[in-house]
Amino acid sequence: MRQLILDLRPDAPPTLDNYLAAANWEALQCLRAVAAGRAPDAVIYLWGPAGSGKTHLLQATVAACLGQGRRADYVAAGQALPAALPALLAVDDVQALEVPNQIDLFNAINQAREGGGVVLAAGDAPPGRLTLRPDLTTRLAWGLVYALSPLGDADKLMALTERAQARGMTLPAEVARYLLTHCRRDLPHLLALVDALDAYSLSHRRPVTVTLLKTMLQGGEA
Repeated sequence: MRQLILDLRPDAPPTLDNYLAAANWEALQCLRAVAAGRAPDAVIYLWGPAGSGKTHLLQATVAACLGQGRRADYVAAGQALPAALPALLAVDDVQALEVPNQIDLFNAINQAREGGGVVLAAGDAPPGRLTLRPDLTTRLAWGLVYALSPLGDADKLMALTERAQARGMTLPAEVARYLLTHCRRDLPHLLALVDALDAYSLSHRRPVTVTLLKTMLQGGEA
């Protein structure tokens, strides 16, 4: 069963529907409007710590726009920005942009504000605390700025329980708590572990318990 643990199923593609908003509901509603072609501003900036869902939201909004036939591009850290501004340009991890890409983003924001499209950007700090070109941070602050909060333990427990229920699996509370306290805490990894635990339990015809989870994580036989 060691191969089962190494072969965790890929997570479901990020969508606006499978993002657990919690305290980030207002930002989610804004991005739903963007996806529907009713962007409330030409520039939208999301910031927050790792685990707050910035990348999920950017990729999900791009996917929603593409699904409606509008051109949209997602740019990860280290990638070049497109030469022409699409209907939606999503730029992740702006704090890591090299100077040439900072200039490109500056120009893209100017185009967006002239009606050329929408720029959705994300970083790890509010605009005023980014160590980027001052003219770029100023323009990021001109638009809508949302601070994203990471999920609390109660929200993560709810997400794990709902994932298990969707699979027809009973996830005891003590197992969910063990996942939160002894495993990597980012939600995609935790959800993948629930999937793997379900498959492991079924293949061994054993109920889901902390003991079974420990055995699975150690790559041993139940």
